[in-house]
Amino acid sequence: MRGAIEGEYIALVRTLHASAARALPEQAAQSLVGHRVVRVERRAKYQLLHLDDGRTIEVHFKMTGDWAVGPVTLPPPALERVRIETAHGMRISLVDGRAFAVVRVHEAGATFLPELGLEPLDVHFTGELLRSALANKRGPIKPALLDQRVVAGLGNIYAAEALWEAAIHPLARANRLSLVRTTRLAEAARLVLERAPAARYYGKRATDTGHAYAIGDGGDEGWNVYDREGEPCPRCAAPVRRMPQAGRSTYYCGRCQRV
Repeated sequence: MRGAIEGEYIALVRTLHASAARALPEQAAQSLVGHRVVRVERRAKYQLLHLDDGRTIEVHFKMTGDWAVGPVTLPPPALERVRIETAHGMRISLVDGRAFAVVRVHEAGATFLPELGLEPLDVHFTGELLRSALANKRGPIKPALLDQRVVAGLGNIYAAEALWEAAIHPLARANRLSLVRTTRLAEAARLVLERAPAARYYGKRATDTGHAYAIGDGGDEGWNVYDREGEPCPRCAAPVRRMPQAGRSTYYCGRCQRV
């Protein structure tokens, strides 16, 4: 998506679903036409499109949102919620089966992102910083890691994988982890993100419709525990377990991940 729109002038913006129109009314959508996208940035789970007049287009994909990119000569993709066309004839469509994804426009200088912690790939993200961020978290570590104020950009899958890498049980009390364990966890979170398949999050996958989707299909990750209930743990061969936590599925090894 970045390659299709960064540096390009916006020729058309259209909202195609009632939920999208609530966040991006017609007047706001039309005000984007004629402006250039000077930079595309990611912050945690937000994508930010910075315009030449200082405004920012905020995109939050929620659970199922994705970009579909292709020339305007192609038929529009299924489940298209917001359409952006460039002056060079490319269509960038926000597709979302659940229609939860959000596109908003913010004026220059506006503060709109929520309070966010550091991302695991930030050079300042350390075990000491993570332990400090968890100091008031009396509940289990897994849901605590999903709090974007503690760690920004760490989702359900990567939190489970990081806990496995660090050999920490998802039910361990967050504010009782030692500095040794939070240091191990910080390093594990960084490792998991560094080896994340680039094609899934930063590249694109083609489809037989001719569109390229920004997020991969998620079929070749080779997770250690995620979605592997009943399969042997790669470290100790005990069966991987699953339990619900905060409305999400948590996968873990009951033998080598310690509380």
